[in-house]
Amino acid sequence: MAVPKRKVSKARRDKRRSSVWKLTAPTLAKCTQCGEYKLPHQVCGNCGYYKGKEIVKKEA
Repeated sequence: MAVPKRKVSKARRDKRRSSVWKLTAPTLAKCTQCGEYKLPHQVCGNCGYYKGKEIVKKEA
């Protein structure tokens, strides 16, 4: 059976695990119609357009 020869210190263990917990901010794209920031490949929540076509009717 594989058994560790030496104890792994807490610092060494935590350094190895440190990159797992990094969070990244979501990428945002500008809407071509209204200029608001939105998630890419999603209908704009402000104007209701996607790829230059009105998908959701929004009232002014």
